[in-house]
Amino acid sequence: MAIDQLLLFIAAGLLLNLTPGPDVLYIVGNALRQGARAGCVAALGITAGCFVHIIAAALGVSALMAASATAFTVLKWAGAAYLVYVGLRLLSSRAPSAMNLEAAQVQPMPAMGLKDIFYQGFWTNALNPKVALFFLAFVPQFIAPAVQNKSLAFLLLGLLFNFNALWVNFGWALAAAWLARRVGAVQRAMHWLDRAAGALFIGFGLKLAFSDNPAAH
Repeated sequence: MAIDQLLLFIAAGLLLNLTPGPDVLYIVGNALRQGARAGCVAALGITAGCFVHIIAAALGVSALMAASATAFTVLKWAGAAYLVYVGLRLLSSRAPSAMNLEAAQVQPMPAMGLKDIFYQGFWTNALNPKVALFFLAFVPQFIAPAVQNKSLAFLLLGLLFNFNALWVNFGWALAAAWLARRVGAVQRAMHWLDRAAGALFIGFGLKLAFSDNPAAH
């Protein structure tokens, strides 16, 4: 790949990762509630889930899914169900009472474990079939027809994209944690944030559930 093509690939990838979506929302939500460390762990989970799509696409599994309406539908509904599940969990979170808010100044409220944050981020990305279809549509545009080992080229470009995306996601996490400290967010504000995030996750899930297979058009 020529250097100008490589720079174009990197720039396009960075711009795409700056666009808010379920992954960014998940990272920002965790960073606002539990700080930069939780947000960065969420970013690592999202990145790990993305590796599933990169490797699968490089091996041709995603191409099969794109061509098979049944395979796309199964993964689509699994991903939609998981997004709705995450949204419902956020919506059902309890608002702390005034007494609990006072106690929180002395003893922090129980937080979600970092391991759970990582795995939930992993599944949020891994169960989204549109991520796999995105790689199939985006990456091949930067692979020259003369390249002999296209699977290897696809894998290397996918890994580069994911590596760059990780730093963008870390940036989202750090920015959200900084904002939370600046505005002095309290438990009740975080509760309403959970509700807003929950509604958005459910919206993402419903949008995914009722979407068509782009490869079928």
